[in-house]
Amino acid sequence: MSSSDAASVHLAKPLLPRHFSRTLPSLANRNFRLLLGGLLISGTGGWVQRIAQDWLVLTITGSPTAVGVVTAFQFVPTLLFGLHAGLLADRFPKRHLLLATQASMMLTAAALAALTLSGTVQVWHIFVLAAVLGAVAAVDNPVRQSFVSEVVPGPQLPNAISLVSSTFQIGAMAGPVLGGLLMSRVGAGWAFALNAVSFVGPMLALMAMRGTPSRRDARERRARASADGPAPGVRAGFSYAARTPGVLWPVVMVGAFGFFTISLPVTLAAYARNVFDSGASGLGLLNGVVALGALVGALTTASRRRQPRLRTIGAAGAALGGALLLAAAAPSESFFLVLLVAVGAANLSFLTSAQSLVQLAAVDHLRGRVVGLYMFVFIGSGAVGGPVVGWIAETFGARTALLASGAVPAVVTLLVCRHLARAASLRLGVRSVSVRIPRPTLVPRNHI
Repeated sequence: MSSSDAASVHLAKPLLPRHFSRTLPSLANRNFRLLLGGLLISGTGGWVQRIAQDWLVLTITGSPTAVGVVTAFQFVPTLLFGLHAGLLADRFPKRHLLLATQASMMLTAAALAALTLSGTVQVWHIFVLAAVLGAVAAVDNPVRQSFVSEVVPGPQLPNAISLVSSTFQIGAMAGPVLGGLLMSRVGAGWAFALNAVSFVGPMLALMAMRGTPSRRDARERRARASADGPAPGVRAGFSYAARTPGVLWPVVMVGAFGFFTISLPVTLAAYARNVFDSGASGLGLLNGVVALGALVGALTTASRRRQPRLRTIGAAGAALGGALLLAAAAPSESFFLVLLVAVGAANLSFLTSAQSLVQLAAVDHLRGRVVGLYMFVFIGSGAVGGPVVGWIAETFGARTALLASGAVPAVVTLLVCRHLARAASLRLGVRSVSVRIPRPTLVPRNHI
């Protein structure tokens, strides 16, 4: 059974009103609904842990740079294993791989909870467990992202990716607020414990799925992969991306933004502590507002029926850069909160459009490696950018860090758009139009 056949098996009668099934057609798929529900639960728990972890490190050390280092430890493994994880996604059943990664992340969160609740946690403990979690996530991310294309048919893929992003953002909206409440009431340890329990959701959802690609399908993909020619294994993904504009340029722009935007919680932590003096609850509010904007952006993107193009991604990148620059110049906290909504919406629209185009541009037997390359550049750039953004925030202030987060990627986006325009022989011009303006005139009284 091919991946498209497996996806179509579970296209049951729509459980939603007709206007929903037209706007969100991927929800008619039982397996996708299970996947979506599991990701919503674990996504919420993951954000609870990230907010608690950042604030715990900031409380112990008093250094935004240390928070950036934790971010780096969590994302550096993607630089080491991310591309090979994409190869695993192309060679083995993705559902089985996801069950293993979810169980591993649950154990990592449980270990951090035990250390914190026992009062023995130290900064180096957090660094080590962040690195372990990052190693597991390096495998989980490309497998999970490319698994979506096996669960739903190709025409529904952009809609499905947008809905996956929306569940993540719902979690990102609820998680920081819940994490802030837990930290202020019972401490960070219970936030980590809640995250450990949250992984039960996606594990049960994965076990309840039926008709996903089997080991035989994985063997068939391995057979097709053996025909990669002179660029076998991981190199096949690089080779395909280099000659495919629909993969290459979104990856370049995502890398530029990922260097800064993945570390946005680091910058917001510096805002909460040093600019607004709002504490852990204030940090949760700032991240929750960003997530609210991202949810709006995800639902808006999901309702689009046209598949994304390179010009769509360029426009979304320019909008994201502009929103970050405006937020950096906000004169008060209230203006800052409003602009963070725009930042969240623009960021989600940009990332969803870029990922959709990359997955649609990739051929089936290379999709895992292409997505692995996408995640390698996105998360890897964030791993390098985490300490840099933290250092900028600590040395020059949170506003300067946010200003750099908008200015540098915006310049990269404009350069990419300029190159694409030149490659397509496009130039700005003025099109002449004629406008008919009515003018008064005298007519007889009996004229109809």
